[in-house]
Amino acid sequence: MEITAKLRNLRISPRKARRIADLVRGMEADAAQISLKFLSQRAAEPILKLINSALANAKKNNSIEQGLFIKKIFVDQGQVYKRYRPAPRGIAMPISKKTSHITIVLDKK
Repeated sequence: MEITAKLRNLRISPRKARRIADLVRGMEADAAQISLKFLSQRAAEPILKLINSALANAKKNNSIEQGLFIKKIFVDQGQVYKRYRPAPRGIAMPISKKTSHITIVLDKK
């Protein structure tokens, strides 16, 4: 029984979020929660909240509380906010503010 949770339009670049996702892929959900609490990267907190959300989905919808592990976690690129900043000689330089879509799938061992 697979349990899914999604986080859309997270204002962190996908490259930075994938580093944290790779750390917890394949771990048990409880061990992943403990690991993420002590990481200092900014992407750790939203991924921890997403794991908590997936565990709440499992408890409410499927009555599963123990023995869950992270079967899949992947980070896709979301929409890109395009901004401009002034540069020398009166020109404008583009800035891309990237967003992420994170999907997590939990499964029972």
